[in-house]
Amino acid sequence: PPKNTPPTFNAPPIKPSQPSFADKFNRANMGKSDFEKFIGENLISKIGILILIIGVVIGAKYAIDKELLSPLTRIILGYLVGVGLTGFSLKLKAKYESFSAVLLSGAMAIMYFITFAAYDFYALFPQAMAFLLMVVFTCFTVFAAVKYDKPVIAHIGLVGAYAVPFLLSDGSGKVAVLFSYMTIINIGILVLSFKKHWKSLFYLSFAFTWTIFSSWLVSNYKPENFSLALGFSSLFFGIFYGCNLAYKLRKAELFGISDVIILLLNSFVFYGIGYFLLAGHKNGGELLGLFTLANAIIHFVVCLFIYRLKLADKNLFYFILAMVITFITLAIPVQLSGNWVTIFWAMEATILFYLGKSKNISIYQKLSFPLIFLAFLSLLEDWSHNNSEFNYLGDYIITTPFFNAQFLCGIIFVACFTVMLFINKKAKSETPDTSINKVITDILTYTIPTILIVVTYFTFRTEIGNIFRNLFESSKINTGSRGNTYYQYNFDYKNLKTIAVFIYSMFFASALTLLNIKKIKSKELAVANAAINTVTILAFLVQGLFILSELRLSFLHQANKYFVSGNINIGIRYIALVFFALLIFSCYQLAKADIFKVKFKKAFDYLLYIAILWVLSSELLHWLEIAGLQSGYKLGLSILWGVYSLVLISIGIWKNKKFLRIGAIGLFAITLLKLFLYDIASLDTISKTIVFVSLGVLLLLISFLYNKYKHLIIDDVKTEN
Repeated sequence: PPKNTPPTFNAPPIKPSQPSFADKFNRANMGKSDFEKFIGENLISKIGILILIIGVVIGAKYAIDKELLSPLTRIILGYLVGVGLTGFSLKLKAKYESFSAVLLSGAMAIMYFITFAAYDFYALFPQAMAFLLMVVFTCFTVFAAVKYDKPVIAHIGLVGAYAVPFLLSDGSGKVAVLFSYMTIINIGILVLSFKKHWKSLFYLSFAFTWTIFSSWLVSNYKPENFSLALGFSSLFFGIFYGCNLAYKLRKAELFGISDVIILLLNSFVFYGIGYFLLAGHKNGGELLGLFTLANAIIHFVVCLFIYRLKLADKNLFYFILAMVITFITLAIPVQLSGNWVTIFWAMEATILFYLGKSKNISIYQKLSFPLIFLAFLSLLEDWSHNNSEFNYLGDYIITTPFFNAQFLCGIIFVACFTVMLFINKKAKSETPDTSINKVITDILTYTIPTILIVVTYFTFRTEIGNIFRNLFESSKINTGSRGNTYYQYNFDYKNLKTIAVFIYSMFFASALTLLNIKKIKSKELAVANAAINTVTILAFLVQGLFILSELRLSFLHQANKYFVSGNINIGIRYIALVFFALLIFSCYQLAKADIFKVKFKKAFDYLLYIAILWVLSSELLHWLEIAGLQSGYKLGLSILWGVYSLVLISIGIWKNKKFLRIGAIGLFAITLLKLFLYDIASLDTISKTIVFVSLGVLLLLISFLYNKYKHLIIDDVKTEN
């Protein structure tokens, strides 16, 4: 097959499953005398040998307490019992193999106990001799287990083997000897794993080794033990990795949940120990990323070995490759920082997503999901450290807008998510519509474009903020006297930045809407467009126009003697209104587009005419203040609102839009209330005359229009009915 395709694997033949321990007690089996057979041939022998061992211990204790025998005699008799039981078990092996195996297990347990007693209780042996004897017993036990093909014997030997160093310990704390001994045991387990499929033995050894090592690390580790600890932990990791793979390769068994647990435990226990050791070393902190990457390389070598030789179940291959990716992912934040972490995670997520979709490897696609969110959260953290808000501490370092690491990070992030968006859109039509695929596709359909839109918007918005923050910082003047420091800033830049962000936001919302209408044609995005546009319009009307009025006041009053407010304070108003008109136009295009099943032209009309009234009112106040006629704003607004009501009624009659006519009448009612409750008290006689005459004329015109075009209004009502 081509090199870029995953290896092909042949599943092993399915073997009939063995009955579990619980199955032996069900009613059907008990009816066939299996229960009696289990008790007579299996359970009784194990209980018997346990009772025999207890009897030997009780007898030995009685002889010790009563001093019936000398210490040497007691030990010799104990060994004779063990040897006799061993010989008897070997004699019975040919005809009664299971019974013989139980007897041999008991004999080995007696040998361990007697050797321990001879060393610890009576000091008949030196430590070296006792250690050698116990190693011999362990080797013999494992040898017998292989010959008998009975893992229970090996369990006895393994428990005894791990107990030896603790039973014979003299408190000298020679951990190098202990770990060397444990390494020899684990190498034996590794060799045994290629001969016998005794996974329980491997699990027991795994638990003993890491428990003993971790306990020592927590309680007795010292910095001078660094090399010893890292060396032996690496040895144990490699041995257990080899054992686990041996079972997979020798038997070609399927990859199961127990294998996942062991591989994860072995990998992350070793990684955690290594991280702990390096973090505590004076020069180790610089090697943490390299150590993490080394873990990824180890898994990659194993993965390559399996791939080239096609040795195991494909799930094992994919899982180990996933481990490679996991450790590469961990290595990035360990070794790097800031924007580089975000860049690598975004690129890694894209590569995994592409492989998962194009090669139909679900584990890669699933691995890309957490990376998508990790990259996004990392980018948010980067933004939080490099925000474009203004500070007054005098320690700000000017950043070149659009030519900095943060902007580069944002652009690469946007590019990666754009690629994922197109991959997902292409694969959506090709993927079988299974329940799990549908869930994944639905999640991706909303998640990726949402993150893409948010990041694209804020990437450029941040740089706009940087431009005005730089100007703000550059305007700083020290006005302190006699060595005191007191900075003055041109605060117009704060307001100019806000308006610039509004201009950009309106442009972004308009461009996104028109792009969707002309090219993308997404119903989901159209809903988002409507929401984004509405929020942006309302925000500009409420906050944007207010900030523009602040800029106008700054231009007119020139209150700060250190800075001059220029024409930009007035000119930026009309730049903003141009983009506001563009946003209104994009809303109009969206309202009449065929993307929505439900039209919202009426909602658009409400938004349009309210926005026009708001902007006209603001513009009237703007020019009245420039002309120095601030006192005339009450009169001017009342007349403007009255004229606007007349225009709305005219449009409502012309376009047969009842809601516009009713809205116009409501606006005129508000205008009259404003006139009588608020305006009239502060107007002079001429102003009162003008406003009353004007509104009276407008009311008469409205009434005339209703009478002249009443046939159109009646037809409108009939049409609605």
